[in-house]
Amino acid sequence: MDEDDPRQFLDQLIAANGDDYAGLSKMVGRNAAYIQQYIKRGSPKRLGERERGVLARYFGVDETRLGAPTGKNHPHNGLRMIPKLPIEASAGAGALTDDELITGQMGFSDKWLKKLGCAPSQLSLIRVLGDSMVPTLIDGDDIMVDRSAAFQPVQDGIYVIRMDDALLVKRLAKGPGGRLSILSDNPAYPGWPDVDGAAVTVIGRVVWTGRRL
Repeated sequence: MDEDDPRQFLDQLIAANGDDYAGLSKMVGRNAAYIQQYIKRGSPKRLGERERGVLARYFGVDETRLGAPTGKNHPHNGLRMIPKLPIEASAGAGALTDDELITGQMGFSDKWLKKLGCAPSQLSLIRVLGDSMVPTLIDGDDIMVDRSAAFQPVQDGIYVIRMDDALLVKRLAKGPGGRLSILSDNPAYPGWPDVDGAAVTVIGRVVWTGRRL
């Protein structure tokens, strides 16, 4: 993406996320042509502050990427704001989607996120529920989930998955013929050593965790 051009950056975000101009225009409270005119015709020259803020929260990017003023006094300078969703993974129904209500944001260094190799627009923060992944993850931990992993081959690692309408955070290991091992790090909890991969919906891969002391 051309991160120096807010219009091109927004246009590529829209394409990567499968959105459309009219729907996003409605989301920011404008007429259906607002986003298309901004991107294709340069009118308005800049996104309005309110509209820019809504789009930044929706895509999980810093407002400076969409044309907000920069400078050392800017509160988000050099940071990407990752949305926090009111979801707890390891038990309970749900899905990790952009339709979920955003309850807050947390800023992360651009350089650090690039080292992770993640697309910021595909990152979300949710909370761990329960102790099945102790000691790696404990109850109440915040985890960053890379949703782009849902469209990539599963690698050995910790994932948020959905099985039988339950949202779980588990360790996955690849087996032969598309089979998966679904494991809990806490030995007190049973694992599923041989599961048909087709029965598992990968929501995203866990790439970071933070916890309260």
